[in-house]
Amino acid sequence: MSKKACLYPGSFDPVTKGHLDLIRRACALYDTVYVGILYNPDKTGLFTPEERKTLLEKELEDLGNVKVVVWDGLTVDLMKKLRVKVALRGVRNSADVESETAMAWLNRTLYPEMETVFLPADAGLAHVSSSAVWQIASFGGDVSA
Repeated sequence: MSKKACLYPGSFDPVTKGHLDLIRRACALYDTVYVGILYNPDKTGLFTPEERKTLLEKELEDLGNVKVVVWDGLTVDLMKKLRVKVALRGVRNSADVESETAMAWLNRTLYPEMETVFLPADAGLAHVSSSAVWQIASFGGDVSA
């Protein structure tokens, strides 16, 4: 198992500048960064998983150590398949830390060998969420910023 790889799981629907920032920063820390596009039953999809994969690959084509994968199952099962022991999560505020910590504990119950690493969001992007971007876009608003 490589200790020099991580998995950044999420729905990425839509991908945001915050996601891209986190992936780029992770590339400086890990030899391989897997971006796992996972199915989230609590979210209504804007893009298909394959469309999200294409969008992410285009945005990250300048990075040689990123691999985008689509997965319809538990994050820990994807980690086991990829032979990765580190999950990467971005946190914007204390509410994110709380919810992500709870998820890390649950995942570790299922895969005791794993660790979750939290990276704080860039201060200029901390207010951005996929849900907010999705809502603005659904009403025809400009989401370019």
